Amino acid sequence: MRLIQKSLIFTGLLILSLTQTACDKFLSVDPPYTQDVENFFQTPEDFDRALTGAYDLLQASFLTMWIGEIASDNAIAGGESVNDSPGLHQIDNMTHGGVNVELRNVFRWNYTGLTRANYILEHKDNIDFPGKAHIIAEAKFLRAYYYFELVKYFGDVPLIIDKRIGIEEALQIPRSPKTEVYAQIEKDLKDASAVLNPVASQKGRATKGAALSFLGKVYLYQNKFTEAAATFDEVIASGSYSLTPSYVDLFSVANENNSETVFDVQYTGLEGGSYGCLICLEGNAAVGFQGIRQYNGPVYGDGNSYNLPTQELYDAFSSIDGRRAATVLDIDAFIATQPNAASITYAIGAGGHTGYYNNKYIKRQGEIGLPDNDLTSPVNYRVMRYADVLLMAAEAHYQLGHTSTAQQLVNQVRGRAGVPGIPVNSIEVIYKERRFELSGEGLRFFDLVRTGQAATYIDGFVTGKHELFPIPQVEIDLTGGNWSQNPGY
Repeated sequence: MRLIQKSLIFTGLLILSLTQTACDKFLSVDPPYTQDVENFFQTPEDFDRALTGAYDLLQASFLTMWIGEIASDNAIAGGESVNDSPGLHQIDNMTHGGVNVELRNVFRWNYTGLTRANYILEHKDNIDFPGKAHIIAEAKFLRAYYYFELVKYFGDVPLIIDKRIGIEEALQIPRSPKTEVYAQIEKDLKDASAVLNPVASQKGRATKGAALSFLGKVYLYQNKFTEAAATFDEVIASGSYSLTPSYVDLFSVANENNSETVFDVQYTGLEGGSYGCLICLEGNAAVGFQGIRQYNGPVYGDGNSYNLPTQELYDAFSSIDGRRAATVLDIDAFIATQPNAASITYAIGAGGHTGYYNNKYIKRQGEIGLPDNDLTSPVNYRVMRYADVLLMAAEAHYQLGHTSTAQQLVNQVRGRAGVPGIPVNSIEVIYKERRFELSGEGLRFFDLVRTGQAATYIDGFVTGKHELFPIPQVEIDLTGGNWSQNPGY
């Protein structure tokens, strides 16, 4: 799945080239295809190829999985040393600034993704054909997804709609207020939800339920609780989703695309890659990176010991909550239960060690891709699960005074986890439940920020600064200083 767009600014808003490779878990394009950009979009196949390319930048989701945990109280950066991905260690310590490889990648990869969506929408009137409306709706969904990532991280960002831009415009375009960006995201998701089907024609494509769920989330991030509650209620009432019986099995390859799946990023272990271009991978890089360093033993595979859960996260769970073991692997306790415990070994990286590993996204035997298998995990990233929808609905309803509804939704999630129901007598009960249910999935930092709790729980967090990440300095330089930096950086 390759549709690569490069440019002078935003890593690519100016010069477009089209190339693609096959990805069997989503779409196959055979043979690989190239064509001059100005003569593209002459056939339905052209639109479908371009849509594949717009989906392709979802591969960057591994960064949000890392940053959303490492920037929070859930995890430390880990790794071989503090010089192993230093940008993640800076984020972990709240010392990050405008020169940070990981944050620049978040910025440029999401802009590349939305630019590919814009390229489709710019040419939407070239031809008519059956199914075009659905492709346009998917492109709008993807543009909304990428812009939502950008506004979460950076706040005000340049808003570019339905067009490519030239060099002069690229150098002059301002950052748009986040209210305008959110308004466009809402519009795109409303447009998409009106057209998309309840069931995807292929695994990994956007659906009506996915568009509505993200719309509800966008409302929630803006404290539009009435709109959020109504939107989540529509998703719930559709009957399209249900909680799977077993929380423990949720994150296995064998249980992908189940009844709880609202939107997944699809990965495959059948294509190799290199450390030199993580966005070029077809496998989920996070899984191998989060594996146990130099591990030799049963069940798991060796990895790079990134994104290590904290003792505090482990201790936050009740001992009777099965989600603790499903979320956090206590490596020494696990080894102690094995019949050959004395022969099981692993190494500790100098980037930090907690004794815990992310058990949701970790390399397991039987789920290992081609060499280098640290880079080619077939494990999908669960971007949006139905449990998340239920808890966001609970939050919106509680904020509106609908306590009984909120309690029913929270206890539905707890019931699946096998823990007793609880009274929902404060909003903090719902916030804590989100942590128990969703830790390890890249949501914690953004939940703490949007709910005003970040300074309480994150060491080194500076109120008025760290709610946003800095605009990459290289992007500011490319505009000739036309953009101001976010406060505090």
